[in-house]
This record gives sequence, structure tokens and C-alpha cells, in this order.
Amino acid sequence: MLHCTPSRNFDIPAACRRLLACLLPAVLAAIALPAAAIVIRHDRADAAYVVDAGHYPQFFHLQLRNQRKVCLATLISAQWAITAGHCTEDTPLRAEIEAGQTWPVDIAGVRHEVVELVLHPEYRNGKELAGVDLALLRLREPVAGIAPLRLQREADELHRVVSLLGWGFTGTGAGSRRFNDGKLRRAQNTVAEASQWLIFHFDDPRQPGSGALHLEGIPGLGDSGGPAFLELGEGPVLLGIAVGEMAGEAEHGAEGRYGAVEVYERISLHLDWIAAVLGGLSSTP
Repeated sequence: MLHCTPSRNFDIPAACRRLLACLLPAVLAAIALPAAAIVIRHDRADAAYVVDAGHYPQFFHLQLRNQRKVCLATLISAQWAITAGHCTEDTPLRAEIEAGQTWPVDIAGVRHEVVELVLHPEYRNGKELAGVDLALLRLREPVAGIAPLRLQREADELHRVVSLLGWGFTGTGAGSRRFNDGKLRRAQNTVAEASQWLIFHFDDPRQPGSGALHLEGIPGLGDSGGPAFLELGEGPVLLGIAVGEMAGEAEHGAEGRYGAVEVYERISLHLDWIAAVLGGLSSTP
């Protein structure tokens, strides 16, 4: 019987059950795992993946837990950000907002307050097979001096080479050791499937004919809600939000190994919802 393997910090049964029911035939026998910082190639220097957070000011973490940065969000307008819906439950954010409180976040070194949470209408709290694991966060004050990410609008994501960011646990696709040093890492990967979700494979460079990119990688534990984005001359474009991992053909079935299959919510399918919320659905703080 197929089952989900939850994490204490990133329990996403809705996402994994959706995957088990609907994902590629090639991974129907896989175990679904929570979206895990950036896991890198075993034959590349870690320094090649480490980046300066100041170069990516639109991205921020939702919680600092025991010096670990938990979950990511992406600024998509001066006053709104997007993340994975389950991140609002894996952190105290949802409970605080529903209790009438605000939730503090640090964006490019400046404190801001989340005052409103809007979950996707198809978010199911992990209780149903179907669902969309997305949430929008409204800030009390607009963020000044940072250009928000543009959203992918065309359904042409297939085979695109995108960037993935994360602060969470890192390691290599060939090893089992995982650690969290708080550094921001950037990897690249290719969109292998663009249907209900964007699907990424962690290709093994040791295999003949491997399609592994020079800086191939996938997100690691702690990077749920993280972005998949195009880096263009006119500014980055957001394609997807990290929600989970299918173990697929990963070595020994281990999370984050070569062969793993990463799943991102596909932004281009949810533009109407995003536009409706940003267009005036918000309440008064």
C-alpha cells in the first residue's frame, strides 16, 4: 500500500496524497516525502551553489526555529507574497493570523508584518486527495525598494531551465548526510513535466546520457514554499512553488538522493486566483 512519510516540521499529507493518486505512472510506486535546502551534485564544490541573499531580496523565510530558517515565501507585489499552504500550518503563522495577531518576517533585513492569510480555495488541510497547496500573505506595509517577481503567464514551462533557492538542509545526491548551516543556496533544474504540477528530476551525473545540469540540484528539508524561477535580463519570473518530493527511483528510497522527483505548484494555472486576491479581496488590518 502506498503511503505518505510525514516530517515533524513539514507534514504535507495533502500534497503527497494528490501525488500518489495522480502523478506520473513511472512514480506511482514511489513514497511521497515532504519538500526538503538545496541538495547538490556530489561532484561539484558546495561553494558553487552558495549565493549572497542580497542578490535575491524578493525571497524570505517564514520562521527562524533554533537558528534554522523554515519555509520560504516570494514577494509578488509590493504588499503580497506567495508560499505553500502547508507552510502556514508548519509554522505558527496561520494560528497567529486566525487569532487576530500578526506574524513578523524579515525581508532584505527589514522587519515586516503579515496581517492577512488567504489560502487557495482548493487547499484541503491534508484531508482530501485533491487540492492546491498555495497561500497568499498580505503585509501591513508595502515593501520599498525591491522589485517583486513577475509571474509566469504562458504555459510554456516544459524543458525550461530554472533556478531553485533554499536555506534548509543540504547534502549531495550520492550521500545520506544532511546538515543545515543557514547558507542560501541556488541550484538549477529542468522542468520535466508541466501538467497539474511542475515536475523536476534529480538526475545522476554518473549515469550514461544523464541530463544533469552543471549545477543540478533539488530543494531539501526546510525549503517548502521555495521558488522555481527563470533568471532573465529584465528580472526573475516565478514559475512554481515547492510543495513536496516523490522518492521515485531515488537510491535506496532515500529523500534527496539521485532519482528523486520534486513537485512544485504551477503558477500559470492559478493566475486568476492570484489576481482576484491581489485585486481587492484583502481586509482591513
